[in-house]
Order: sequence, then structure tokens, then C-alpha cells
Amino acid sequence: MELTIKKTKWMFPLAFAVLVSFFLIIFTLSTKTPFQKSSNKAKVPIFVESRLHISPTRPISTIPRLAYLISGSSGDGESIKRTLKALYHPLNQYVVHLDLEAPADERLELVKFVKREPLFVEVGNVRVVVRSNLVTYRGPTMVSNTLHAAAILLKEGGEWDWFINLSASDYPLVTQDGSAWTMLSRPFIEYLLWGWDNLPRIVLMYYANFLSTPEGYFHTVICNAEEFQDTTVNHDLHFISWDNPPKQHPHVLTLSDYQNMVDSNASFARKFRRNEPVLDKIDSELLGRKADGFVPGSWFDGGDANATISQYILRNITSLRPGAGAQRLKSLISGLLSDKDFDSKHCL
Repeated sequence: MELTIKKTKWMFPLAFAVLVSFFLIIFTLSTKTPFQKSSNKAKVPIFVESRLHISPTRPISTIPRLAYLISGSSGDGESIKRTLKALYHPLNQYVVHLDLEAPADERLELVKFVKREPLFVEVGNVRVVVRSNLVTYRGPTMVSNTLHAAAILLKEGGEWDWFINLSASDYPLVTQDGSAWTMLSRPFIEYLLWGWDNLPRIVLMYYANFLSTPEGYFHTVICNAEEFQDTTVNHDLHFISWDNPPKQHPHVLTLSDYQNMVDSNASFARKFRRNEPVLDKIDSELLGRKADGFVPGSWFDGGDANATISQYILRNITSLRPGAGAQRLKSLISGLLSDKDFDSKHCL
């Protein structure tokens, strides 16, 4: 069953808010510098970018590169830091964001964390949205925030192939030396932002009237865009534990859910409480990550990251060292693609 768009009478305030968000996105893409004037005439960066980048003389990678948005609210600063380190790879791009519910000192601490981390400074692939957006779980604000981050990544993030949006309560179950079948493609993100046939803007205005815009916006656009509607796979690649029938929010995952997470072959799981003990088990048994460290891979052997930057950055970061998680993910994707009715289920 193909999703269709129905005509409706727009609620002016919501439609106006969506249009403002859209023009903010276009402004982000079109401006020549990442600075805007504040009320006190000081220039404040929209995001903080590290100064140094991987040398262009190194081999150009042919492997997929990922672009992440990791977002959170008040009290999520430490969780964002942990998730960022668990997801980090020098070839990827990252935007982190704490919304307006987070106090100013917590947002400032996240900025300082990125500016103090030697690896982020050396590689230059982590950005913090400083001028935080209002994000609620109702209405279009979450979608607008996601599109804003995607616009920043298109403008400033260099070459990447796939985009994925995570919250502070998500956590990876596989290392970044794995696969890239877990996100929206760059061509689809470009279509959402540029909207050359106007469909993405029309759908965004339509969904401004919905309580749960993120649960339908991207799906409706992709299933009504002829060039993308046959490119979908009906799986979100997350392990989530729901009641039956589902309630508004899923279960909080604990140690008792660990084996089910592994057996699901999913790339990510949610949702977790801050510093939940099962996160330590995921770090040690699935990711091989030491406390407050990065996940080992071909670019990093798991030692003291801060003491060995000059060594591991010079290694061949374009080669991968897939772990057991890559095999689990391969199993999941192979199963989805081999379904006899796969071609008829793209937009069901």
C-alpha cells in the first residue's frame, strides 16, 4: 500500500514555524561562513569545528562513510559524550546537540569536551550545535532539528555517504568497522533539503499538524518520491522492547535484555538509562571499549588514545577490521533482502 498525501487546512502558526525552520536550513546551506550576528554584535558560531583535518594526500577511501546526529536534552550531556566515543571513527562525521531544555552550563560543557579532546581536534570531524534548537516529542520540531543537522553536515562535513539520527538514549551494538546499511542515503538527504519537486516541503507542512511528526515524515516522503520509493528496507536496525500492545514508550533496557539484544543482530538498541550497567557489558563484550575510551579498530588498537594520537592517525584508517558485530549485521540484512516478498514490501 503506497502512502499518499491528503489535502488539509493548514494551521497558520504551525505552518509558519515549519517554514521558518526550512528557511533556516536553506540559510545554513547557502551562507559562506558558519557565523551569525548576535544581539550584542559579537559573532557566535552555529557549531564548533576542530581546526585540523585528515591530510588530502592520504588515500581516498572507497568504503562508506557515515554522518551522525546525536541529540539530547537536559541531563544528557554525559550520555552524548559516551555514545559519541562508542560511535567514533576518523572517517565519519558527527554533529552533537543539546536542546534548549538543557541548561547553558551543560551545553557549554559539551562544547568544551569537543574542543579539549585531542583526537577530535586532530581529525576535525566533530561539531557541536551551539545555538540550540527547541525540540519536543510532539509536532515538527524534532524533524526540523534533524534536517538542520543534516544541512550542517552537507555544508561542512565533506564527503559522506549515509546519515543516521540517534538520541542520547541510543547505544551501538556493533563497532564502526562494520557495515553502512543503517541510515538514510546522502542523495535522499539532499532531496529532503533541496526539495526540487517541492514534495518534502509540502509533506513537512502537512506533518506540522501531527503529534508525532518523526514517525511519519521521512517515510511519507520516500514512499511518494518515485526515484526513492523502491530503495527502502522495512527495518529500523534497532533493538527495542515493547509491551504488547505497545504503549507510548518502550521498556528501559537492562542486563536482563542483553542476550536478546545480541540475538536480534541489530546495529543499535534503545532506550537506556544514564550509566545503566548493561552499557558497560556492551562496551566490554561487544565493542571492546575501555572506560571513557574509543572503540578499537584498524585505526586504533585500544590503548591510551590521548597519548598515541600521532601514531594511530598515521595508520591506514581506510582499512576495516570487522568484528563479530559485522557478521551479526550481515545476517540480519541478508535475511531482510532474501525475503521472497522483499520487492513488494518497500512501502507497506
